[in-house]
Amino acid sequence: MEQRPCRGRIVESDVVDTTVQDPLVGQTLDGRYRVEARIAVGGMATVYRAVDTRLDRMLALKVMHPGLAADTEFVERFIREAKAVARLSHTNVVGVFDQGTDGTYVYLAMEYVAGCTLRDVLRERGALSPRAALDILEPVLAALGAAHRAGLVHRDMKPENVLIGDDGQVKVADFGLVRTVDTQTSVSGALLGTVSYLAPEQIGHGTVDQRTDVYACGVMLYEMLTGAKPYAGDTPMQVIVQRLNEDVPRPSAAVPGLPAGLDALVERAAARDAARRPADAAAMFAEVRGVRAALSPRELDARPYEDAVPPVGSEEPTSVVIRPPAPAQGAGEDALNRTTRLMMPPPDLAEMPAPPAAPPAAGARVRRSRRGPLAVLVALLVIIGVGAGVWYISEGQFTRVPGVLALPQTQAQHKLSSAGLDTRVEQDFSLTVPRGSVISTDPEPGRRIRSNGTVTLRVSKGPQEIRVPDVKGHTLADARRQLKAAGLTPGTVRKSFDDSVPQGQVVGTDPASGAERSPGTPVTLTVSRGSPVDVPDVIGESVTDAQQDLQGAGFTVVLAPEKVFSDEADKDTVALESPDRDSQAAAGDTVTITVSRGQQLFPVPDVKGKKAGDAQQILKDAGFDVRVIDIFFGDTVFSESPGGGSQAPKGATVTLWVR
Repeated sequence: MEQRPCRGRIVESDVVDTTVQDPLVGQTLDGRYRVEARIAVGGMATVYRAVDTRLDRMLALKVMHPGLAADTEFVERFIREAKAVARLSHTNVVGVFDQGTDGTYVYLAMEYVAGCTLRDVLRERGALSPRAALDILEPVLAALGAAHRAGLVHRDMKPENVLIGDDGQVKVADFGLVRTVDTQTSVSGALLGTVSYLAPEQIGHGTVDQRTDVYACGVMLYEMLTGAKPYAGDTPMQVIVQRLNEDVPRPSAAVPGLPAGLDALVERAAARDAARRPADAAAMFAEVRGVRAALSPRELDARPYEDAVPPVGSEEPTSVVIRPPAPAQGAGEDALNRTTRLMMPPPDLAEMPAPPAAPPAAGARVRRSRRGPLAVLVALLVIIGVGAGVWYISEGQFTRVPGVLALPQTQAQHKLSSAGLDTRVEQDFSLTVPRGSVISTDPEPGRRIRSNGTVTLRVSKGPQEIRVPDVKGHTLADARRQLKAAGLTPGTVRKSFDDSVPQGQVVGTDPASGAERSPGTPVTLTVSRGSPVDVPDVIGESVTDAQQDLQGAGFTVVLAPEKVFSDEADKDTVALESPDRDSQAAAGDTVTITVSRGQQLFPVPDVKGKKAGDAQQILKDAGFDVRVIDIFFGDTVFSESPGGGSQAPKGATVTLWVR
């Protein structure tokens, strides 16, 4: 593969604003990963270069945006990426080393690849030679093949997720959208993935399998060979309309001279009909190897837009030349025979015996000579008429359904009406197709239908909206069942005091009841803790008295296993309680009490014979207060109380006598 120095780029490829100081840079996550620099910012996470201080190695740290950490769905997807990639031990897959949380930060520790992305290469160089394109595509397919064998689909293959190391090694990154086969691509009403590389079935039906990744690889191969995406549009919807109604063009149409084998490879991989694509990345890998083997070194190393050989006998761009197809050896004879049989009259006409000829009379030679051309003309008319009849029966009564997917209903009906077809409209919900536009047709675009047939249009009603049910006053378990039955996802559970709702029942939801949300939206439940109860102050009480007071207030009492020193509570009385005294808790909550070991005593330094100033400093450093009594106007300590070597609590006053 062509080599070039690359900048470090991991997983994401968005431009990073380095003018803003990232608060995480310079911090150490989980006591282990020291963040050194921000690499990239994506919609779900930020990627940093970091050092594993435990193993002393460089790695990439992918940290979820703190605002998303409260969303259990995002966190689950984030963790799913770690688990999915950890199952793929492959040299062409960016490895995941660790996953964890630190406060509000949820992170993945990943392999650091010093280099750049395929998007950087295409942006800098444009179209690549066939050899370079296949050198990149093969390891990508090898990585996806390992994922497909493990039952996983990447779902977001694009040049931004293909990393090229400074050593030339190619790796596939960002399995953040990975799913097991036969799962839906829609999450919380949003279609995941990048529009330019989504397969038609991913847009139309929301289902994916291994062939979805194959389609994205076909589009990437086209882009590597031509330097441009196959579809262009000012908006994502324009790209989607083309994707659903038009085939990916041949690369040689943009770069003349590209071998036909590469055209066929792109056509197979990026076929609109998933059944025409290779079954998975491993099957496409085998086809790529076969195409490479059939190409000559000159074809492999041809530079784009150089050495392009125009087709033999090509016409000027403005000329239109219609030529009959030249039949190939052998097969051409069959084709010619089929054409001849189509134009012949039916057997009953061809084999009908001619009427007996009358005896020739005078001048008969002249009359026969005049009837000859007329007979030929009649025969030709019969042949043409029969041929037209056969054509009408076989083809003339049929047409093909025009592509109208993602078009507004009125435009779609006008296009079908112009083709002579009637329409019937059905409506359905769609997360991906705007309200009023066509989701699908029956028959599908390109299928044969009678010229006066009817096409059923399935028109989008927009995303399905579900009303959040009113579960106030229900138990938590019942509320969760109702949310699931409505098509929503029970989310996090919060607790709060409420005087009107009994303890353990639902106070409310977020979003509130009656609000309309897309299917699968998480709903936060707030559960009542009942009326708040003041926690009695039992500090300094005996354990028995404290237990009686707390149980009388409706609390459950637990005795801490360890005693603690206390300057406030006498030995064997209550030193601490949790929740704190005078705070509020719910009836039935647990209050933990801790017993006092009494005051903690410390040895008093012996300062007799020392200068008064030095003695005061020594005692203060030991945590004691000092009082000095000077009787004889001296500066030497001759007595102290309590005496040196005795025990006293911190903060106790030591009296010094000086003379």
